[in-house]
Amino acid sequence: MVSERADVVRNRAAVLRSAETLFGHEDPSRVTLARIAQSANVGKATVLRHFGDVSGVVEAVLAPRVSALRDAALTGGPPLGPGAPAREGMHAYADALFDFVLDNRTLIRALEGRRPHAYYANPASQFWISELGRRIHAADPAADADYLAHAVFTAMRADVIDYLRLEQGMTTDRIRAGLHTLLP
Repeated sequence: MVSERADVVRNRAAVLRSAETLFGHEDPSRVTLARIAQSANVGKATVLRHFGDVSGVVEAVLAPRVSALRDAALTGGPPLGPGAPAREGMHAYADALFDFVLDNRTLIRALEGRRPHAYYANPASQFWISELGRRIHAADPAADADYLAHAVFTAMRADVIDYLRLEQGMTTDRIRAGLHTLLP
């Protein structure tokens, strides 16, 4: 196994730190590869080589958080992990996804606006939707689990949650309760 050079590892970490800082403090639509590179003190080509585009950078920043939630859902303890009654597991999973979006909404908003269907097409979202559909089906085999999984996932878009909180004055508790009413 070939290990990465120290400067490659250092540059990658600097890019990820810089991107996280920029997305945490600025309008996600204004964060560019050039700004990430400048903030990380690396060339734009370095960022392109490692991540491809801004969406690749965002996905890399989110990757450890995505893995932690995926692991908890697949192998963690109940009710989020295996072993809980189906309906309880479905609701625990919806809560975990909602919390994930709340905690990562600036990064998720950066993905939502970068390319068509980015919110739904990235591998993490495809897993979230599939797992939500599986849990909905387990809780109610007669439900249209695929449709409901997409509808509930859409209701958890970061831009939707931000709009409801900031423009409509809804509390996160109210939004969370509303999401649960969408589940069978």
